[in-house]
Amino acid sequence: MSIFKLYSITAFILLSFSSNNPPAKGVENSSEKKLVLGEQPIFKMDEASWAKTESSTFEYSYSIEKPTDKQTTRFRMLWDETSLYLFYHFEDKFLTARETKRDGAPYLDDCAEIFIIPVPDSLDTHFGFEINMYKATNDILYFNNYYKGKNVGLKTFNPTIRSEVSINGTINDNSDIDQGWTMEIEIPIAVFGFLSDFEPVQKGNQWAFLAVRQDRNELESNRRVTSTLFPIYDIEKDVHQPQRFGLMEFVD
Repeated sequence: MSIFKLYSITAFILLSFSSNNPPAKGVENSSEKKLVLGEQPIFKMDEASWAKTESSTFEYSYSIEKPTDKQTTRFRMLWDETSLYLFYHFEDKFLTARETKRDGAPYLDDCAEIFIIPVPDSLDTHFGFEINMYKATNDILYFNNYYKGKNVGLKTFNPTIRSEVSINGTINDNSDIDQGWTMEIEIPIAVFGFLSDFEPVQKGNQWAFLAVRQDRNELESNRRVTSTLFPIYDIEKDVHQPQRFGLMEFVD
């Protein structure tokens, strides 16, 4: 099993970089096999700077309809005793964003997302963070099968997180070809409250998570291509499928 380690750091370093990796592989429907958490690769981050951390591409893409839908996403993570740090690098020929309000629908735009369960298990509740290029954030507590099979998201969960965006192109102008954008996110450990105490952020411990990209290339449409770090079930359901989350592991 490949393991992606989450490296510890002493200071948060903001960097931008480009990628020459091949485009992500299109996957329309994943296997319906029920995985036990841990059968997916483990995302480990164990170096002291972005330049030395393990990097991964989002190899699983859904709802591919056009050749331009296949665009590369690179992802890195770091941690220290106070925060988790995420870095997304998106190849993107058509930068698209509309949402400007908190708790709106940034997931209908070009959007960086991460879902986290602060224990190594496929629980029915996870923390969600979805942010577009305007830094409009939808942060939720998500409950799978909350009542009578219905999933719900609690949007009154409004923690303090930090994000920074770097854009190489023009937003909402498809008359030109853009290069892409980056998103850096800092999520304080305090956001998870006492729930992080069950599996504290320390060397050797693991949390479940899924990193996601929403990519909308058409100004007048909500059609999106969804890409993920780990494969999920049929995208017609949604991306909130904790049985398909992978694991992050905290290492030095």
